[in-house]
Amino acid sequence: MFRTPQRGALRARANPTSSDFFKPRALALAAVLSTGLGSAPAWAQSSDTSANSLQELRQQIEELRRQYDARIQALESRLQAAQSTQAAPADGGEPASATTTAATPASDRQIPLAPARTTASQGPAGFNPMVSAVLSGGYNGLSKDPNTWAIPGFLPSGGEVGPGKRGLTLSESEITLAANVDHLFYGALTMAITPENETEVEEAYVQTTALPAGLSVKAGRFFAGLGYLNEQHSHAWDFVDAPLVHQAFLGGQFKQEGVQARWVLPLERYVELGMELGNGSTFPGNERNRNGAGALLLSAHTGGDVGLSNSWRAGMSWMRTRADGREWETEDPNGGTDPLTNRFSGRSSIWAVDGVWKWAPNGNTKVTNVQLQGEYFRRQERGDVTYDATDLTTVGNTTDAYRSAQSGWYLQGVWQFMPQWRTGLRFDQLDSGSVNFGGNTALAEDSSKPRRTSLMFDWSPSEFSRWRLQLSEDRVRPDTVDHQIFLRYQVNLGAHGAHSF
Repeated sequence: MFRTPQRGALRARANPTSSDFFKPRALALAAVLSTGLGSAPAWAQSSDTSANSLQELRQQIEELRRQYDARIQALESRLQAAQSTQAAPADGGEPASATTTAATPASDRQIPLAPARTTASQGPAGFNPMVSAVLSGGYNGLSKDPNTWAIPGFLPSGGEVGPGKRGLTLSESEITLAANVDHLFYGALTMAITPENETEVEEAYVQTTALPAGLSVKAGRFFAGLGYLNEQHSHAWDFVDAPLVHQAFLGGQFKQEGVQARWVLPLERYVELGMELGNGSTFPGNERNRNGAGALLLSAHTGGDVGLSNSWRAGMSWMRTRADGREWETEDPNGGTDPLTNRFSGRSSIWAVDGVWKWAPNGNTKVTNVQLQGEYFRRQERGDVTYDATDLTTVGNTTDAYRSAQSGWYLQGVWQFMPQWRTGLRFDQLDSGSVNFGGNTALAEDSSKPRRTSLMFDWSPSEFSRWRLQLSEDRVRPDTVDHQIFLRYQVNLGAHGAHSF
């Protein structure tokens, strides 16, 4: 079962070695008592209460005490040695905690590892981060030319959007290094290698592991906690591509370069509050060459279990960022061969509502389980748009006010109908809503509601490989249907950490 952290998990996170401290003692006590009880009939069944019998009883108790102390010392030595060599989780997940729910499946559970202890013998040569890689590729069969794909009614993001190129293709690969730095910090670095032979830093951050009262702080570059899907790496998605609302509003995925703070409240029900300050250098913002934060994000999530078979999580997020001369291109209406460059400067605000519900009979996900997931985004942008910024001397090339209020959503369900086999269905839609270009009427477009339906099947012979078929009916272009076929393979090399709820 996919369990949400409760109050006990919060305490374990604040003191990640407490359960490790008591558990070996309980095991040793049980073993020693079993040894003692095995010899108990020699004196328990006798009614002789003479001085010799009492002395014999005292000797047996003293012997049990000596055995108990010896076993505890041996187990403590083994525990300290094991903790000094433990590896941290990869893939940009939360730092490992000391507790987990046994019913949570390996594909969605964060492996519980306590921060490694620093010992006198552990120096720089003993630091051994976990290294893993994700390789993927496949085939794209598209009935329409992907070069003509565009979302009408929305300012282009310039991000990783669209169905990709036709034919056999290599998808993005990832290399991750991660480790507990010491008893206070955890660090992770994920490098992405694109099919165009370019390498970029996808995530690189350090995160606290020992702050009190359920607090944690992350600093560096990381996927923002906007909604549910944005924080997940693409190889953890249930479908080949991101929903349309993520492509239109976030350019695929939104990364922060800044600081994130989260607080799990000390309540019986799981409640987590979050805040992020970043430079806002990626879409819907851009690089502004200014001091201070360019993006602010606030989030709140709650969740819990319903019986043994159900768990859920729901939340709301709000983000505000700014753009200064964010550019996009359009075709020249006069028939010129070179596209026109336009610019937007102003503020962009996004509200996001997300929810996830998971079911597995009696918490056992091995044979079958179901997951329902959905998100709703609403974005408002206010500012100025400059039409054909390359030549402002031309008549009609103006800078005027721009206003928009747009939304989008998706809903998907995934069913594991037998071990290793899953199927899923997703429907997503956008609404171009209300857009006002002021005097730049040449940029105005009719309102539209692009939509898409996707059906997927995948087979995972192990936790290290997955093979997927996805069929999509793409109705993004006006009055045009693009029938799409995607085939994907994905393999994980090395000890790849599991993902959170």
